[in-house]
Amino acid sequence: MITKQFATEFAIEWIDSWNSHDLERILSHYHQDFVMSSPKISTIAQESSGVLKGKERVAAYWSKALSLLPDLEFKHINTFVGADSVVIFYEGVSGPAAEVFFFNEEGLVIKAAGNYS
Repeated sequence: MITKQFATEFAIEWIDSWNSHDLERILSHYHQDFVMSSPKISTIAQESSGVLKGKERVAAYWSKALSLLPDLEFKHINTFVGADSVVIFYEGVSGPAAEVFFFNEEGLVIKAAGNYS
């Protein structure tokens, strides 16, 4: 079960890591075999399904995204806690966004989904 403390600490670190533009720090939150889905994957990574599997593929996608958005900054709005997930609601580069995270027993993200307005 996810605790509010875990969710809050994760959200703060996740936002800070993206705002640092440090790809290794961002990737440190994720399991080697995690799955990422986002409609932005289809345009930036040219993967029509919008889904990438594995840290290596997602790292390439995020590296390209960070290079395209040198002024990227996320502003935390709220964090929501579920039994086995966390949702971070934030202001992204193109407006409000919500990201859903599912974790393994070690506290690493095994699945994430970006959602945008």
